[in-house]
Amino acid sequence: MTNSSEFRAIALSLAGTTEAPHFDRHAFKVVRIYATLAADGVSANLKLTPDEQEFKTMMAPEVFHRIDNAWGRQGWTTVELDRADEAELRAALEMAHAHAVAKRAR
Repeated sequence: MTNSSEFRAIALSLAGTTEAPHFDRHAFKVVRIYATLAADGVSANLKLTPDEQEFKTMMAPEVFHRIDNAWGRQGWTTVELDRADEAELRAALEMAHAHAVAKRAR
């Protein structure tokens, strides 16, 4: 099981990632924001593709769920940090980070 400190450490270990305040959350970005950490540190949101989101929510519904709004339909997915193991969290963060890096290459 993971926590906000582990989330932050993994995110900041990914190439080019910076952290900055974003409304009531902390945002992690390369060119674009790819993850946000809730102020209470209990959950985080990741920008996955809709297909990745569907897969993650199907395979681990207790860990991942789609945000229930227009952002969620675009792939934004909530991860419950206390239910995710480190490998699962790292894999999801790396997916989200890869999409942000691809935006830089354009």
